[in-house]
Amino acid sequence: MFWTVTLSLLEGFLATLKLFVLTLAFSLPLGLLICLGCMGRLRVLKTILRFIIWVVRGTPLMLQLLVIYYGPGIFFGVNVWGTSGNGRFLAALIAFVINYACYFSEIYRGGIQSIPVGQYEAGQVLGMTRRQIFFKVILLQLIKRIVPPISNEVITLVKDTSLARVIAVYEIIWNGQAFIKSSGIIWPLFYTGAFYLLFSGLLTLIFGRIEKKLSYFR
Repeated sequence: MFWTVTLSLLEGFLATLKLFVLTLAFSLPLGLLICLGCMGRLRVLKTILRFIIWVVRGTPLMLQLLVIYYGPGIFFGVNVWGTSGNGRFLAALIAFVINYACYFSEIYRGGIQSIPVGQYEAGQVLGMTRRQIFFKVILLQLIKRIVPPISNEVITLVKDTSLARVIAVYEIIWNGQAFIKSSGIIWPLFYTGAFYLLFSGLLTLIFGRIEKKLSYFR
């Protein structure tokens, strides 16, 4: 029974891991684009982006999952996601990417604004363009400053992936909970905690090493 449960949870964990990796792959660059848009000169774009960030940060991720998955069918009468597992997974991925991109954009913004103005002025004196100043002077310092808050959000994402089950994405919690109905046992649900703990612990070690590597900016 133990191995049956373990194999089932591993299958669910692969779905969790897939959602986690794809969310980071899309939300990190998207967050930077949103940040640059909010700090740009286009007032209309800044207003729209700031409103989106305000809504996303002010509402629960679970609600956002439900709105993105069920919203098109309720408001427009069109089920854009279909009935397959791939459609539900795509809806969950989009919800996670939008949510975390907004949070990452605020982390980027805080990091950029924490760079002393003198760094920009020094680059301008040397004849560098705004693009060169950002990529050659600011970006490396920015990475050092944002690693700790980014690591917190990444570890939070590990746990937030469990929310995908509200739209029937078969992640690890869903598989663990299924044994309650099928076999009347609850321990597989608690067993899922070991997967989260190990994965979070691994990420903590990785980010610790990254911070150590970037310590030369002190």
